[in-house]
Amino acid sequence: MKYFGCVLFVLTAVSGAWAEQAQTAEAAASPMAKWDIVVKDPNDPNDLMRTKWDSVAKVLQNKELNEKAKADIVDYIISPVFDFELMGKLALGKTHWPKLNASEQKTFTALFVQRLKASYRDKIMLYKDEQVEFQPAVQKKEMIQIPMTLISNSKKTAILYKLHRLDKTWKVYDVEIEGVSILLTYRSQFDDILARGTVKDLLSQLEKPAGS
Repeated sequence: MKYFGCVLFVLTAVSGAWAEQAQTAEAAASPMAKWDIVVKDPNDPNDLMRTKWDSVAKVLQNKELNEKAKADIVDYIISPVFDFELMGKLALGKTHWPKLNASEQKTFTALFVQRLKASYRDKIMLYKDEQVEFQPAVQKKEMIQIPMTLISNSKKTAILYKLHRLDKTWKVYDVEIEGVSILLTYRSQFDDILARGTVKDLLSQLEKPAGS
């Protein structure tokens, strides 16, 4: 497991408004909220990703925060942008997901989300003063792809964020780095484990620290 390394919607418009207000109030009450720059137009995936990246960069460049504080704030900022549950299903694939019972699906999703969040966070924590260039979003049927280039010491790394609509917001469901999909990489690993072992073996592997 070496390579790599977020809603309940309501039944009525009134209760939906109450839920949204409560969620906004809860976020505003968090001491981490001050680091999360408000997205001007949440319906614009370009604005969403640029704003979230600006928020993360602001945290990582702050010299008064220790590494744990930075990691916790980064997790607070980026987690709502990712559809981690869908990513878990896609990583396991149509072949294996139906073979898991409800309890195993729940356990797998929890462990995979934990692994994926930690991996992505760890990669972001390596950011120093690199330049970031976003290209305009590209429509792919009902999905959106947003290319980004990370420039460090003249070296360019191509990153592609893939997003879909969930509960009227844009969510990332996959990330490609230099053309390599995180989900397909995990799927390959999971296929290998399940070809030689059982679901229990897969869950046991996910319980281990990344890279072990």
